[in-house]
Amino acid sequence: MPGTAPPYRADHVGSLLRPQTLKDARVRLLGEDTAESNLGPHGNADLARVEDACIRDVVAMQERVGLKSATDGELRRRSWWLETVMNWDGFSANRQDTSSPFAWKNEKGPQQAFSTVYVTGRIGWRESPVVEAFRFLKETTKLTPKVTLPAPPTVHLFMGGPPALAKTPYNDIDEFWADLTAAYRAELKALADAGATYIQLDDVSLPFICDPSYGEIFGSWGTDAGGLLDEYAARINECLDVLPDNVVVGMHQCRGNREGFWAAEGGYDPVADVLFNKINVDCYHLEYDTERAGSFEPLRLVPEGKVAMLGIVSTKTPVLEDADFVRRRIDEAAKHAPLDRLGLTTQCGFASSVKGNPLGEAEEEAKLARIVEVATDVWGEL
Repeated sequence: MPGTAPPYRADHVGSLLRPQTLKDARVRLLGEDTAESNLGPHGNADLARVEDACIRDVVAMQERVGLKSATDGELRRRSWWLETVMNWDGFSANRQDTSSPFAWKNEKGPQQAFSTVYVTGRIGWRESPVVEAFRFLKETTKLTPKVTLPAPPTVHLFMGGPPALAKTPYNDIDEFWADLTAAYRAELKALADAGATYIQLDDVSLPFICDPSYGEIFGSWGTDAGGLLDEYAARINECLDVLPDNVVVGMHQCRGNREGFWAAEGGYDPVADVLFNKINVDCYHLEYDTERAGSFEPLRLVPEGKVAMLGIVSTKTPVLEDADFVRRRIDEAAKHAPLDRLGLTTQCGFASSVKGNPLGEAEEEAKLARIVEVATDVWGEL
């Protein structure tokens, strides 16, 4: 529970804006930064030194605003999720695939194509750059270091579900899940062995299930949303049961976050019972910055012993949320769940990819400081 160990009353999802010096170094040292070859870990020693310096700076910023946990801002990653799976055996990816059934949107409609991951061989875990990145973070901060990973269903969702299986080496879906789960279990164990006590899974699959406009896509996969939801919950739990009891696990629920765009809409109602009561995590980072997230009513299903972090502060806009507005939103949420089962966070990361969302580093810091300010005022401690 909030206090000496995570989850804390104030937090953020994970990614932070890449400083311009880091963006420039990526282009200078890796070439064109949008190339497919740059989707995964880079292995460039000169770039790593630039990343080290920038990570020290963002860690200092998180300490300065008063947070109790810190991430490395995902500054070593080009993408919030591809750095993990692209390091393993069996994967390739296309950064913007017009054949994907999903798209990045704004109020005017689709704006960018989605990334697609392809399973080109048997999936197998390899020694992880995510673990190496965590070791550096742990040595760099006096706060609780938090590491983020894409949730296992994200791979299944973005590869195109069961229809994509015919283009892989796998004869059936259980074979696929067995290898993917084994890779995740190895990754999670390696993180725990390195000293990770706060791990967050970033998930888009359940929020996509909440979007009725995607129902036809899931139906074409030969399953309904309910069956897919139960499958995803079981697979997440199977991956997590390798972790020791001292590891706190969070789960971020994301409707898409790329350069200010989004990908899904719909309240948590269709998934809330499974999300809060059948997935074995300790806390939830929930997107609640727009009407696309629906009401706070599903929070009534958050059980004792778990914490729902309210993503009221938006990372998609430079406008700083008024403190009174944030407090009022927390009061609204507390009508559906006890205050001791709630916390405050950002709606998503500030930079799910290198380019980042449309705001600046000073505005990013102000938003994190506002979260700490309001959380301290509401709960009296973090």
